[in-house]
Amino acid sequence: MTSWSALFVAAAVGILLLTTATKRSEACNEAICASVVSKCMLTQSCKCDLVTCTCCKDCFSCLSYLYDECCSCVDLCPKPNITDNPLSKKSHVEEFSEPVPALFQALTAEADPHERWLTFTYPVDFDMTVFTPKTDNQMKYHIQTANEELHPLKPNVMTVNCTVAFMAQCNSWNKCRASCQSMGATSYRWFHDGCCECIGDTCINYGINESRCTLCSQGDKEEEGDLKDTQTAYDDYGQNEDEDVLGEDVED
Repeated sequence: MTSWSALFVAAAVGILLLTTATKRSEACNEAICASVVSKCMLTQSCKCDLVTCTCCKDCFSCLSYLYDECCSCVDLCPKPNITDNPLSKKSHVEEFSEPVPALFQALTAEADPHERWLTFTYPVDFDMTVFTPKTDNQMKYHIQTANEELHPLKPNVMTVNCTVAFMAQCNSWNKCRASCQSMGATSYRWFHDGCCECIGDTCINYGINESRCTLCSQGDKEEEGDLKDTQTAYDDYGQNEDEDVLGEDVED
């Protein structure tokens, strides 16, 4: 009787905690998330907010592969866009209205233990003259910090590191958008072959304009069977799901 009583009490506490969490988030899927969310809340792995994000990495590890589905249960999902830009439906890139750079940096700082994505970090140059006001009698100052590199031959160019994450598996347009938003990305790029790229806040031109998903490539699809014609070779991945929102490619 003692073991059954302890099990009943643990289940009741888990349900109570999940109920409290779901009141704050209507998107929480209780059927899928009940068990893992109860565990993470009991261990206090998700006891923080998106402002400080002190527990984001621990919570991500605790929720594991259910993070995309269950982060809303613990209030650690970035808020979705309230309104959609009509132009975004004609393009395969989009910026999120409320990115969470601290969350994205925490999730991409190290290699994903489940190998769900592969990160790339590379330097990008910002022309600071674009962000400075132009005056007739302008005094020029050259300031350099320890974390920033200033080009000796280009004093108005600052170099920062851009981090992007390529999902390993192919994704539909909607799944790519949801996954990148749940990671706190600033924007994303979805390729026609199903490759999904989540982009950090210090990147320009929507990250890398090249499909680099490790388990999602046109070559792998061609090896599975002979393609009947050229059009079949370039069919969009997941087009049956998202054909009503697909638009034109962005030309860089």
